[in-house]
Amino acid sequence: MQQTGLGLINVPERAQNPVRAIGIRVAIAVGVISIATAVVYVDRDAYSHALDAPLTLLDCLYYVTVSLSTTGYGDIAPMTPGARVVNVLVVTPLRVLFLVVLIGTTLEVLTERSRRAWRIQRWRHNLRDHHVIVGFGTKGRSAARALIDAGVDTANLVVVDSDPNALDAAESLNLVAVRGDATRREVLKLAEVGAARAILIAVHSDATAVLITLTARQLSPGANIAGVVRDAQNVSLLRRSGADTVVVSAATAGRLMGIATRTPHVVEVVDDLLTPGTRLSMVDRPEDR
Repeated sequence: MQQTGLGLINVPERAQNPVRAIGIRVAIAVGVISIATAVVYVDRDAYSHALDAPLTLLDCLYYVTVSLSTTGYGDIAPMTPGARVVNVLVVTPLRVLFLVVLIGTTLEVLTERSRRAWRIQRWRHNLRDHHVIVGFGTKGRSAARALIDAGVDTANLVVVDSDPNALDAAESLNLVAVRGDATRREVLKLAEVGAARAILIAVHSDATAVLITLTARQLSPGANIAGVVRDAQNVSLLRRSGADTVVVSAATAGRLMGIATRTPHVVEVVDDLLTPGTRLSMVDRPEDR
């Protein structure tokens, strides 16, 4: 995600299990300590002890831990040239690896923002001829599923909504989401509506749909804009605002319900036509001359 002050862009990425990530780092740290301890223990006679006593396994483990953590109290130290060479060629690289594992989480947090910013910049640079879905309620989700079933790549679908639940639903479909008020020009710009092929406006309020349509048409004169209204009286208003296609949700549902009471098979056929991958499909083809 990238905070912009006006909205927030969420570019889907493969989620990493935090427990698994921590477990891997712990396993690497334990492995490094074990290897270094074994190396020192094998050559334990080449080390001096402040108590003038032979090194035990516990002493070797203690020496390794204080050495890998760069503490180095000096009570145990390599004395022979061979032990010092082992420390230079083996223990020191293991110390570096151990420190990398320890600070890996911190480095990941520090670089996460830059990495996300780079991913969003790359996404916006490559985004062309995409579909923008404004409003990801029931209608917006159905539109997204219809586009995906029709073969549109999820990378070419962008959702704009201010509801966190709607954004979570978009993320579950692996869609890029922009959080913000779609009536604001700056939020629509974040969704790159100027380069969009189609803009689908599926908000709950007809007045909001009109305002979004006006703004979207100004930003993208050539895009195909489709909108949904609840009241049939607002169809002409949405068309004058710049919509190419207007669907009346309440009236359409009411007509189908009325038809269902007399000819239920007609409703089944219409539903079949609107559902990709079923027996019947609707296609647009040029007129034969």
